[in-house]
Amino acid sequence: MYTGFVHLHNLLRWVILILLLVAIFRHFSGMNAKREFNSADKKVDLFLMIAAHITLLIGLVQWAIGPWGLQNILGVGMGEVMKSKVYRFWAVEHITGMIIGIALITVARGSFRKPISDDRKHKRALTLLVIALIVIFISIPWPFRGEIARPLFPGM
Repeated sequence: MYTGFVHLHNLLRWVILILLLVAIFRHFSGMNAKREFNSADKKVDLFLMIAAHITLLIGLVQWAIGPWGLQNILGVGMGEVMKSKVYRFWAVEHITGMIIGIALITVARGSFRKPISDDRKHKRALTLLVIALIVIFISIPWPFRGEIARPLFPGM
């Protein structure tokens, strides 16, 4: 079951990154073209938020039952976890970065509800989504990250 969660979590990572890039492009073009904040913008943002929240839930389950999160903290102690680059990344940094990124996505999704101009709605959503993209990119265990590296497509 844990392996299935790892694979699903990884697959949803790609869905989030693609939707995040689509949403950033839509808000950037909407801001530049002075286009109204339309239902297509809202749908892309909604799908992005849903994918991010589902991925977060799967990640929280992995953190709680998997060997790298809570079980590692309980096993070796928080002091030892914080001394190790690998343990610290999986037990603290990855989950914290992703929660911050998903919170930014969620706040960006709510931009259309504000009683401000469509241009400012696009600008606010764009800013929050770009920051979320940066935080998420930093928090992903890319293959070039040395000891914490994971393959782009595990199990494939």
